[in-house]
Amino acid sequence: MSPIPPRRIVFPARAFTVAEARANGVSAKRLRARDLTTPFDGIRLGAGWDAGLPAATVFEERCRALAQTLLPEAAFSHLTAATLHRLPLPPGLQNSPLHVSVPRGRRAPHRRGVLGHQTTLLPGDADARFGFGVTTPERTWCDLGAILSLAPLVAVGDRLIHRSLPRTDLDRLALAIGRYGGARGARLLRQALPLLDDGSESPMESWQRVIIVLAGLPTPVTNYEVFDDHGVFVARVDLAYPELKISMDYEGDHHRTDQKQWRRDIARFRRLKTIGWDAKRYTADDLEAPAGFIAELVTAITARS
Repeated sequence: MSPIPPRRIVFPARAFTVAEARANGVSAKRLRARDLTTPFDGIRLGAGWDAGLPAATVFEERCRALAQTLLPEAAFSHLTAATLHRLPLPPGLQNSPLHVSVPRGRRAPHRRGVLGHQTTLLPGDADARFGFGVTTPERTWCDLGAILSLAPLVAVGDRLIHRSLPRTDLDRLALAIGRYGGARGARLLRQALPLLDDGSESPMESWQRVIIVLAGLPTPVTNYEVFDDHGVFVARVDLAYPELKISMDYEGDHHRTDQKQWRRDIARFRRLKTIGWDAKRYTADDLEAPAGFIAELVTAITARS
């Protein structure tokens, strides 16, 4: 008689804990097999589970896997919550460990790839909109006050209140700062709040606007639509002083590498100049060392005033 082949183990498509597998009769040796991967200690996923998935989905699934090992009152926070909420972060911070916050008096998680925080988590500071605990957009912005500098913090706030799809508003952010108290970063949050603008459409626009305002210049209008004297649409500019006919546009590298975009930009700025606008163009180098562009802008404002 032929021996009965061993029963094939079918693992769930989701992440599962080692304890869960062992309780269902899976051996420790089997859990070390190559068809499984270990995103975190005590967690298993099928090898290749992330093939073809968008980066945002992979990140969320990693959080979902870790959530199985966390305290019920724990919540993903700081940079991790910002990534889950699809908020713009500086490039150097996008691959940080997963941040998890727990209430004071509870033990924060400490394991490979995880950064734990003991903090004050008030009712309403976190929710389960992702299927696991994550700090709210308002509390996430407050936590970022301890990590980001002013311009990136304003860029995140601009995204949160953007008029096309607002996640919150200025009143709720102000209330969150009050609840946050005197925690680290609170002073920067209070400085950032009045600088937020619900019309800004990119982090670099926000960054440029903050530099201009901190230089003592008037706050420019965001994403202003320019028309000629006959009411014909000419261009939509990032920042503008409409009464002075000065426009400012930030151009990322894609404006240089995309030939169609590059040609459109040339035609667009030519049209602006034809109708009397002082159309200015800036790159990342200008924002890294802004003294030059601020001096030029001051000269333009003085001349047109």
